[in-house]
Amino acid sequence: MPSCSADRELLPSSGTSGAAPLLVPLSWLAQYGYCPRRCGLLALDQAWVENAETASGRTQHQRVHTARVERKGDDLFLYELPVYSRTLGVSGKCDCVEAHAAPDGVLLPYGEGIFQLYPVEYKHGVVRKGEEEYHLQLCAQALCLEEQFGCVIPAGSIFYINSHRRDEVALTDALRQKTVLTAWQKRKQEKIQHPFLEETIPIGLIPHTQAMLFARVLRGELDEYPPFHWR
Repeated sequence: MPSCSADRELLPSSGTSGAAPLLVPLSWLAQYGYCPRRCGLLALDQAWVENAETASGRTQHQRVHTARVERKGDDLFLYELPVYSRTLGVSGKCDCVEAHAAPDGVLLPYGEGIFQLYPVEYKHGVVRKGEEEYHLQLCAQALCLEEQFGCVIPAGSIFYINSHRRDEVALTDALRQKTVLTAWQKRKQEKIQHPFLEETIPIGLIPHTQAMLFARVLRGELDEYPPFHWR
């Protein structure tokens, strides 16, 4: 069951002109990794058929999804922490981010000290090895945290609620690359209002659209090139 439930949001304005792209919910990466068609139905038609398994998972997540910060000794535990990435174009909430005191860590606004971040994603059921879609979602959370806090996160964990066990996941270069590609495959399907054409186009067509506009400038059909700015 997806645990990073976030509606589409607009990126915070950076003061530049242009369209603001929609952020894709983090949980959709896991859905896309498992089945692109199901992810499409969820995104486009808001189709979701709940069964006993998913209902149980949702209930268990409701027990742990209470936004709070807990301190245990020198460490912090950040529950339901909102995160986003401008680079990936995703947003959501981390089930839990463990912030362990470390001399080579980063400062956080949640408590005094320097911390190494360690994301933990909660999942319904028992330990299942090789669930790539879970790893994609966890890695995306780590990439969001790295972008927001300027740190490096080498690993995280999937916590299986029924068995009360963790499966540690190394955030390798290969997994990071797969996560970035998956995020782009999902994001490029989103539609955006082009500020010059004043038409709605898929994000994936923006490079092609800009190239066509530049060709019109070269042919003398446009006086100047209309740039496209992300906001």
